[in-house]
Amino acid sequence: MTTVRDVAKMAGVSVGTVSRVLSENKAVKQPLKERVLSAVQKLDYKPNLAARALRTNRIDVIALVVPDITNPFFAQLAKCIETEAAKRGHSVMLANSHDDANTERKQISALLDRSPRGMLVVAAADTGDLGYNTDVPIVSLDRRFENFPLVSTDHSEGSAQIANHLYKLGHRKIAYIAGPQSTEVGRSRRDGFISRMEELNSNDDPVTLRTFEGLFDYGSGEDIGRQILTASDEWRPTAIAAASDQLAIGVLRTARDLKLEIPADLSVTGFDDIALASLIVPRLTTIRQPTELLAETALAYVFSENDTPEEKTIKGEIVIRGSTSAPR
Repeated sequence: MTTVRDVAKMAGVSVGTVSRVLSENKAVKQPLKERVLSAVQKLDYKPNLAARALRTNRIDVIALVVPDITNPFFAQLAKCIETEAAKRGHSVMLANSHDDANTERKQISALLDRSPRGMLVVAAADTGDLGYNTDVPIVSLDRRFENFPLVSTDHSEGSAQIANHLYKLGHRKIAYIAGPQSTEVGRSRRDGFISRMEELNSNDDPVTLRTFEGLFDYGSGEDIGRQILTASDEWRPTAIAAASDQLAIGVLRTARDLKLEIPADLSVTGFDDIALASLIVPRLTTIRQPTELLAETALAYVFSENDTPEEKTIKGEIVIRGSTSAPR
């Protein structure tokens, strides 16, 4: 079995230098670091994690808290975080808050007791500062968590891209299904869409916009979609923009039940670009969140020695597919 002494011998350094490299001590000069890491790789050395945890009071684990791992977007994000953490020799310890702030607090406390190298939190809902007293680096991801630094997609700008797309296609009767307004994400996506539509609206070419609120799930999309498309008044939208792909797919399901042709009778858009968005028929026009870059940036913050990293907002990309077209 390969030992730390074997690594030190091959690299031509002391055992202490090997230990400092493996614990990511910044004092080790780059040439020595590269020699040690090369020896580790060649010998396929596996550090004793329990012993290292006793020395450093940290384990090589990144804690991740998400609202609901069954949400395809959070599953994709978790996979990217796991991949990025592995590049740094770390594993991921995952917990679900089930979109409940009380459960979230319990999960975070339990994870902090295990002394992870860092923690990423996708918040269940907006909260005040609960005053977590810890030296574990904590980063908010996608949704703001207390006063910790935030890494997220520009949700407002992404919704504005969708508004521009629908307007350019000629849609002037539009319904918007927002996510829960208890989250900053829900508010940002809604406000970004409404704000851009107000800018595009004019007396000569008026836009009629109606807004609704639901959860970021399939059921809300089905229920609110049916409410919109079976309303007794004469107003019916030619397009429905949804604040998530799950909402949008729920709308598509209801539209199909009502024998509506997509996109001729109704254009539908989402947000996130989950894997299912490119598999359903018609394929969904949506905003692609840069999950790999979100994961990379958040983990860079965790491993940074900067105690107060700046917030990072990353632009999403509109992906135009078959669920949108000019109105009939």
